[in-house]
Amino acid sequence: MRVAALFDIHGNLPALDAVLREVRAAGVERIVVGGDVMPGPMSRECLARLFELDPPARFVYGNCELAVLAQAAALEGGDVTYWGTTSGRPLPAPDLENMRWTAQQLGREERAVLATWPKTLGMRIDGLGDVLFCHGTPRSETEIFTKRTAEERLLPLFGGLGATVVVCGHTHMQFDRTIGSTRVVNAGSVGMPFGTPGARWALLGPDVELRSTRYDLQAAAERFRGVAYPGARQYAHDLLEPPAEERMLDLFGTAEVK
Repeated sequence: MRVAALFDIHGNLPALDAVLREVRAAGVERIVVGGDVMPGPMSRECLARLFELDPPARFVYGNCELAVLAQAAALEGGDVTYWGTTSGRPLPAPDLENMRWTAQQLGREERAVLATWPKTLGMRIDGLGDVLFCHGTPRSETEIFTKRTAEERLLPLFGGLGATVVVCGHTHMQFDRTIGSTRVVNAGSVGMPFGTPGARWALLGPDVELRSTRYDLQAAAERFRGVAYPGARQYAHDLLEPPAEERMLDLFGTAEVK
């Protein structure tokens, strides 16, 4: 079985469509979506595309799904202004606006489906063995680590899982490293990668291939500028000129798991 791992789509429908074309050409039999389908300019359209896949995609939630669901609850009379249920960090104002807007676009049925997504997902893949999918780390969708993070910090997180491979996302930068006896792969971001432009994902089975898919970035950016998403202009800018990977590695280094 060949599996495509798609993480951090962030409402980028043109990138998602380009990746799905490559997925079909690669003879993939299963798609796993690793969280943070949203927020972004076309989050609802991305959900619709993923929900219509046959065979159906399988999902795990990311920190942003939790944040959007929290804002949906707030819009219905609650007082929830946090990034996610495991972090307790107040949202920065621009992120809060984007999350609220996204929550307003989703219907009750869509929100109900999001609420059923699990934290982790296990799957046996030919050539790799038992593979565990999560958004950040197996214990938290908000924890940060990168290819630079010291192995001794990560050993407690990736030991005793019963998995030979763990596939994650969250930091929008691909890597393939070994922590103890566990192979840990970051699939990268379909919609908002750092470093060079493109759409990043991973093809699993019988080995791991870190993929980058090209698409018309200028057309996508122009399309996004015409959407009412509050962060649309900044999103379009970052699509064409992503933050440098070294800069983001330095930034994440101040917040990585202890």
